[in-house]
Amino acid sequence: QVQLVESGGELVQVGGSLRLSCAASGRTFSRYAMGWFRHFPGKEREFVAAISWTGGSTYYADSVKGRFTISRDNAKNTVYLQMNSPKPEDTAVYYCATGSNSDLLRVGYVEVWGQGTLVTVSS
Repeated sequence: QVQLVESGGELVQVGGSLRLSCAASGRTFSRYAMGWFRHFPGKEREFVAAISWTGGSTYYADSVKGRFTISRDNAKNTVYLQMNSPKPEDTAVYYCATGSNSDLLRVGYVEVWGQGTLVTVSS
């Protein structure tokens, strides 16, 4: 059974930076796409970023493009989300997700979700 465990969520100031990590276990990590989604209170979960199993292709929501970077280390079974220049509107619970390919993952075809980690951006 696949398990995803996020870490790194915390309070960060506007203009600062933060890196989220997601450690995967239970299957061959390097063969699956990985992504990040976020959930705002009262709204549906939304796509943030995705990365192909090779790491050669990445995708971003327009709201984070140029500020956030997704990457993966297949040797460590870990995917990262580097958050630079966060804004108060980035405050949300961030979820790691995995799927068969990044094209499907970024439109919500998620096979496994992590438990989420809270990011709070303070001005």
